[in-house]
Amino acid sequence: MKKRIELKDELLLQHPFLLLLALALGFIIMDPFQMGPVGGHDFRPVKHDIAPYKQVMETWPTDNRSRLGSGTLEFVDQVFGPESLEFDSSGRGPYAGLADGRVVRWMEEAGGWETFALVTRNWSEKLCAKGVDSSTSKQWKVEPQCGRPLGLRFDKKTGDLYIADAYYGLLVVGAEGGMATSLATHVEGEKRPIFFANDLDIHNNGSIFFTDTSKRYNRADHFVIMLEGEATGRLLRILKYWLEGPKTGTVEVAANLPGFPDNIRLNEKGEFWVAIDCCRTSWQEVFSNNPWIRSIYFRLPIRLKYLARFMGMKMYTVISLFNDKGEVLDVLEDRKGKVMKLVSEVRETKGKLWIGTVAHNHIATLPYP
Repeated sequence: MKKRIELKDELLLQHPFLLLLALALGFIIMDPFQMGPVGGHDFRPVKHDIAPYKQVMETWPTDNRSRLGSGTLEFVDQVFGPESLEFDSSGRGPYAGLADGRVVRWMEEAGGWETFALVTRNWSEKLCAKGVDSSTSKQWKVEPQCGRPLGLRFDKKTGDLYIADAYYGLLVVGAEGGMATSLATHVEGEKRPIFFANDLDIHNNGSIFFTDTSKRYNRADHFVIMLEGEATGRLLRILKYWLEGPKTGTVEVAANLPGFPDNIRLNEKGEFWVAIDCCRTSWQEVFSNNPWIRSIYFRLPIRLKYLARFMGMKMYTVISLFNDKGEVLDVLEDRKGKVMKLVSEVRETKGKLWIGTVAHNHIATLPYP
């Protein structure tokens, strides 16, 4: 054993370039000055079990007319990062969860936007209301105090609004609004609180299901979740969880997607809309299958947006309609980012699509079909 080590040392001394390369790689991997995109994080990328790139991208339908790009921008700079949109049983709305911690409601032109609900008594205008800057990283430091409502769903039977907040877990507020009441901040048997509540749904038997995106990272570190592909999150798939019948309690893949999915919403026909930030690249498959490459690459002292470009990533918005078998019924794209560069949710109601986003300060609408 000692002889082998001496031979390695001798090889490095004879070839100083190899020594410098080894030192450089070691420096990058350790990232002592935390200069890379994942600096300061216990970054542990894992291998992804996803459908092959060619299998997905060669069969995925495209929208050659880029129909989503012809949508209309609504409420520009009046709503900030409206990820989730809802309408109550009387048809009022939209209701939206904002980046400044509020749930707001549109009261037509005469009333404008009003604050409908808050998720915490910590909220104050001085601390939380940063206007158009609310949807930028300037808000991240105060989000844990102000809240960040990401998922909204009305219980049509009671009129109550259920809220999934990234920091305050699952909450509910009555039909008249006000301060929301906490329902769940911890998972039974766990001391650590729910770390990143994201979206929810209400089953017809009264059960409430909501997602906890990560046990390791909160919303401010959402990009690390995608880069790491850690097992507590979801990437490039939609999973179907059977609640009834012979498959009760089992999970199966409903559809393989070309990009990063966000919220899912049913329409009145029982079909579901999926918001997707598109698209996968062939380089991503290499990275997905080789976690060690990601471990080095994303520690490079280069801004994430440039590293993404080197991988061929050029994000744009895709929204897709599926049936309950996971078959694609329609695809709408906005390749040039005219309406949305990042999309979070699609809600179909009264012959129109309402499109929410976590990143922009507006809502988009589009007549449909």
